[in-house]
Amino acid sequence: MSAPDGSPVGAERSIGQLFASATTEMSALVHDEIALAKAQLKQDVKRGAISGGVFMVAGAVLVFSLPMLNFALAYGIRTWSDWNLALCFLLSFLANCIVAGVLGLIGAVFAKKAKRSKGPQKVAASVKETAGVLQKAKPHPRPAPAAPELEDRAPAAIEAVARSSS
Repeated sequence: MSAPDGSPVGAERSIGQLFASATTEMSALVHDEIALAKAQLKQDVKRGAISGGVFMVAGAVLVFSLPMLNFALAYGIRTWSDWNLALCFLLSFLANCIVAGVLGLIGAVFAKKAKRSKGPQKVAASVKETAGVLQKAKPHPRPAPAAPELEDRAPAAIEAVARSSS
């Protein structure tokens, strides 16, 4: 098993390597959050497109099929019931309105789903939270060497801290 930079997990890594690893992981996190936002936007756009498409189909059904359906249905009702032809035409128009209403309700359901979706807002909040955590992060304070004899032990102390933190 190895760390993201290719070094073995138990091996000591320099501060530069640790910083490079953290930068790489932060970059990957930002890219993943952007990809998530794109995927959620794509889903919202798809829902909106379906909603618009269903509304257009409802309008097309109502506009283009009314004359043909009205005549066929009215004469069919007249044949089966011997009612007045005007009443038969009104019944056929009512049937077309019901079909268009059902399609309109389906479109409204998809429009509400697209409007209610909070996908990109969730990702934006997550990005802001990550940025807030990073802004509050402070480096570990390092004491300045007070005497020349301590300078000899400084590399050993840094190595001990690096070993204990990994």
